[in-house]
Amino acid sequence: MAEAVLLSVKKVGNVLADEAANAVIAKVSEKVTNLKEMPEKVEEIRKQLTIMNSVILQIGTSYLTGIVVKNWIAEVRKLAYHVEDVMDKYSYHAIQLEEEGFLKNDIAEEVVKLEKQIQQVIKLKEQWLHPSQLNPNQLAETGRPRSHDNFPYLVKDEDLVGIEDHKRLLAGWLYSDEPDRAVITVSGIGGLGKTTLVTNVYEREKVNFAAHAWIVVSQTYNVEALLRKLLRKIGSTELSLDSLNNMDAHDLKEEIKKKIEDSKCLIVLDDVWDKKVYFQMQDAFQNLQATRVIITTRENDVAALATSTRRLNLQPLNGADAFELFCRRAFYNKGHKCPKELEKVANSIVDRCHGLPLAIVTIGSLLSSRPAAEFVWNKIYKQLRTELANNDHVRAILNLSYHDLSGDLRNCFLYCSLFPEDYTMTRESLLRLWVAEGFVLGKEKNTLEDVAEGNLMELIHRNMLEVVDNDEIGRVNSCKMHDIVRVLALSIAKEERFGSANDLGTMLLMDKEVRRLSTCGWSDDTVSTVKFMRLRTLISLSTTSLPLEMLSSILCGSSYLTVLELQDSEITEVPTSIGNMFNLRYIGLRRTKVKSLPESIGKLSNLHTLDIKQTKIEKLPRSIVKIKKLRHLIADRYVDERQSDFRYFVGMHAPKELSNLQELQTLETVESSKDLAEQLKKLMQLRSSFPHLKTLVLKHMPNVNQLKIMDGALPSIEGLYVVSLSKLDIVPEGIESLRTLKKLWLLYLHRDFKTQWHKNRMHQKMQHVPEIRV
Repeated sequence: MAEAVLLSVKKVGNVLADEAANAVIAKVSEKVTNLKEMPEKVEEIRKQLTIMNSVILQIGTSYLTGIVVKNWIAEVRKLAYHVEDVMDKYSYHAIQLEEEGFLKNDIAEEVVKLEKQIQQVIKLKEQWLHPSQLNPNQLAETGRPRSHDNFPYLVKDEDLVGIEDHKRLLAGWLYSDEPDRAVITVSGIGGLGKTTLVTNVYEREKVNFAAHAWIVVSQTYNVEALLRKLLRKIGSTELSLDSLNNMDAHDLKEEIKKKIEDSKCLIVLDDVWDKKVYFQMQDAFQNLQATRVIITTRENDVAALATSTRRLNLQPLNGADAFELFCRRAFYNKGHKCPKELEKVANSIVDRCHGLPLAIVTIGSLLSSRPAAEFVWNKIYKQLRTELANNDHVRAILNLSYHDLSGDLRNCFLYCSLFPEDYTMTRESLLRLWVAEGFVLGKEKNTLEDVAEGNLMELIHRNMLEVVDNDEIGRVNSCKMHDIVRVLALSIAKEERFGSANDLGTMLLMDKEVRRLSTCGWSDDTVSTVKFMRLRTLISLSTTSLPLEMLSSILCGSSYLTVLELQDSEITEVPTSIGNMFNLRYIGLRRTKVKSLPESIGKLSNLHTLDIKQTKIEKLPRSIVKIKKLRHLIADRYVDERQSDFRYFVGMHAPKELSNLQELQTLETVESSKDLAEQLKKLMQLRSSFPHLKTLVLKHMPNVNQLKIMDGALPSIEGLYVVSLSKLDIVPEGIESLRTLKKLWLLYLHRDFKTQWHKNRMHQKMQHVPEIRV
């Protein structure tokens, strides 16, 4: 659909805007005839793509199921991906030209092929599409500009309709003294709100239990991984991470028993599909009378794990409760009242939801962004009926919501489906990934990350993503995708060749043309026979095995890779060949066992984000200072692997020239040498220094005894963390001038620091900062 074309148009725009590359090509084109018209031809490609994008947007959603329309859109999509590939080659060979003095002629030939392909697609449009199919998109024309104010974050009590009795019942069961009533199950079909109900009870009651843990199980699970997660959540452990990772299921269960045998413990096992997972874990808490286990499930045999008096089977909402829930999401007037002129169509829409809360809140959220006019709502209801003719009621509503998204939001939405089922995505990582992928459209006076955050809030508002938790100042900290929504998103991603999620998949069976690939592990050791020539994104999370040879093979066969996310995988080494990935914009190695980065990483001129948090890396390569476009450097490591508190992290050794990276927005956390400390001090004293920096973490800098911030320095800073500067005994001069600051930590400094802070009445001077820790 239009989202693929949108990415290609943006890619062409980036190529045309690359003054350095175009200057080199212009110089060479004086001698090479077939390059002279290259910029003009690329501009014409952008123009034709933009026209095609407009045509797709004009196609009414009622025609999207037509085979002719689908076939033409598929041809446009194929063209758009071809354009993206050629533009990447264009950029790459421009770099090679500058370095080696030659340009491969096949680029000019590729552009000629593109011109012919464009003409063919235009001819097909004229043959296949009837003018009646080119009506303005009915949903789009009734829309209004996005608003990101007053969005709902976590589910509030007032959003829980018709379940008061269920909440009281569950809470009562938690405090029963009957020894055979330790297991409670909440069951029902998908979309009924099982997790929402249990979350509400869990958050209210967990304070009454000495230990508590929420464990998401899902269809694909590993018992040992679940037990490790449970052990971490119920309390601190003296075990190192390596020791914990090397323990088998029996040892893990014994360790859990020790932690909770004398305590009241509340455990939630969410989204259990197979009763075997409970039997494999129950030894850890079976004979502990004070332990309560709540299980949410869709399966009847799993629900039967509880005695008949401790099973709660949820049913769809009745008509009155369903309409009330709908009104709470659709109308933000006093009392969430439905206007009389909309009551008939509103009731018709709610009836189509069949009492499923997921469907009700999704369609309600969509309509909340529409004018409260009867003709507008009737148009949307007509679209819903069209969807219902081809899908069940939940999928029909989700389809309608998806088609109502703009192209950039669709890309962001589909991307979230690549993460594993029930996976918790952190806000900061997700925003950086969207930016690296090129999904975010630039807007005046806003950074790309700010625009990406607006996209995230829009998807949450539309109920396409769910909030898991918020940070101290109320911003979304993490989110996830409902499993039913993910099934829809994955099917669209596959159909549109956007990407594929293969959990424990076999590489030989994967689509070799895949552009984005996500996996939780490989079920075979195939290396040399597999090449993913079109691959742009590799997400390999928590993989139990990812050999260096396999990673090297993937990198060698995927020349235009943009994102490499290996968080929590077992990788121990980064191949030197990574330096050849000129298109790479994001590298994620968080919580891996990598000990060093190759010097070749300095060749990654397009790299925006390097996340090496909680790895074993002690020293950054000197070549990192060559990555001029680097925006986010997240780098710290455990000083004591048995602890995860903030104070037990230390930074990595960094070259002093790191301070020359002017595009940095996030710097966290490097261990400063005396030279780097002096550089940082100087930069903080320069007006407009670090103009884009939003987060600055200064830790373990024993040579620093004072900090001075000139007015105008750090103009965009939102988080300043000054930790373990043992000689810093006075308040940083000018710190009150940081008006954009939202978080300020001043911890483990000189013993006189706190006295100076209070003496200068800094709390009064810093009242504009929501969170301060001294």
